[in-house]
Amino acid sequence: MDPVVVWRRPPKSGRATPLVVFLHGRGADEHDLIDLADRLPRSFAYASVRAPVAVPGGGFTWFENSGPARPIPASVRRSVGDLRAWLDKTTSAPCFLFGFSAGMMMAAALVLDDPARFSGAVLLSGAIAFDAGIATTPQRLAGLPVFYGHGTHDVVIPPELVRRTLAYLKDQSGAALTLREYPHEHAISNREMADIAAWFG
Repeated sequence: MDPVVVWRRPPKSGRATPLVVFLHGRGADEHDLIDLADRLPRSFAYASVRAPVAVPGGGFTWFENSGPARPIPASVRRSVGDLRAWLDKTTSAPCFLFGFSAGMMMAAALVLDDPARFSGAVLLSGAIAFDAGIATTPQRLAGLPVFYGHGTHDVVIPPELVRRTLAYLKDQSGAALTLREYPHEHAISNREMADIAAWFG
């Protein structure tokens, strides 16, 4: 079954229009990130996707987990497969991923699963799911544009996972990496959005 999606499209768009896919954090939904499209290139299409797993107390997430930022491998694999199936049916255009927190973990899983499918990724306030069967071989993202942003006061994601993610992205992934740290907590700041808009060009 196709996911629930909120769209923002330019006046003239089609299957060849570049697409940015927003992947929200745990406990949010498809409405959480879509307004960020107003601060990004107007010639792109934007799709904000609802995660498949309901969270007790409200909202959704991308996978079942065994602790903070500790996803269950089979659940990650299922979400990767379902998102890819929807994406391949939806567009043949260049595609960027934009993930926040648990959505960043999902975006990283997607781009590491098949780097050639994506034109770039914005990875914010999260970590890579290293222990969930995601391929993190050296040079896996060779040449792929990646923006990684993180708040220096963010205590939501375990610090050891953030350090491991930073080390992989900087020293092993081969990505064309733009790394930014900000003096904020678990959030996306105005300054960060300005940097992301500049990264998109």
